[in-house]
Amino acid sequence: MPSIYRGSKCRQQVRDWCLERLGEWGMPHRRREIDTAAGVTSVLTVGAAPVAESPTVVLVPGTNTNGAVYRHVAQALAVRWPTVVLDVPGQPGLSADIRPRRRRSAWYGRWLAEALEEVVPGPALVVGHSLGGAIVLACPSPRIAGRVLLSSAGLVRLLVPPAVVAATVPWLARPTAPRAARVLGHMVAPGGGVPDELAEWMALVARCCRSSLAPPPLPSALLAERRSVPCLVATGRHDVFLPPRRVRPVAQRHLDTSLHVLDGSGHLLLDEAPDDVIRLVAQILAASCGDGA
Repeated sequence: MPSIYRGSKCRQQVRDWCLERLGEWGMPHRRREIDTAAGVTSVLTVGAAPVAESPTVVLVPGTNTNGAVYRHVAQALAVRWPTVVLDVPGQPGLSADIRPRRRRSAWYGRWLAEALEEVVPGPALVVGHSLGGAIVLACPSPRIAGRVLLSSAGLVRLLVPPAVVAATVPWLARPTAPRAARVLGHMVAPGGGVPDELAEWMALVARCCRSSLAPPPLPSALLAERRSVPCLVATGRHDVFLPPRRVRPVAQRHLDTSLHVLDGSGHLLLDEAPDDVIRLVAQILAASCGDGA
């Protein structure tokens, strides 16, 4: 399994960026690394320490993102609940830098189950965005008391509009923050802004990393098994990859749940609609654990 980085210098640049952002963060947090079958995994615990008696919110970020990128979401969650953010192995960040060429969904599902056993002493409410949603769906862990799937892969194949491809080619060929912002601009709602830090990060990713493609839909039989715990599915009204018309019938058919459509958002729900994310987490916690406070 080759490294996702274009060399050791690139790997260090990504680590330095993440550690610098965490180092300047004013929110109380603790970072540690655990060993898993998928390699070293960075665990970011924010706010109160998880306890066995109450649920812990576990955030699994999507492609090319990590806990350092989503500090603002982790902080908003941690104000209300014990919160853990896992850097996904095989994605840029502070976890292991390899991923398998085949059967990634099962590999990631096993990784998440192993990580939950290590870091969560009680029930877990797992929140997955994009690739993270597919990982959350693939995971069979009995610790999972509820799932929140945000613009989630794993349900249906993602659309890739020509305009996104046209913006992606120059971003990959000569990465700069403005070029990254143009790509990201297709992922937010019309008129929405792209955070400067996110554009800076994505320029670094293009310079230093080999990005992964979106995973294929998970088997329908596996999705049907996930009905055993409460599941909430949300997508943005303007999501270019996963528009509501594609996600709604699949969520209903395979997960027996209705789709929450966030009107003012595109694909980047963690950036565009953090308040809605908090509301959805509270809703699923009330349904799964009777604790949405």
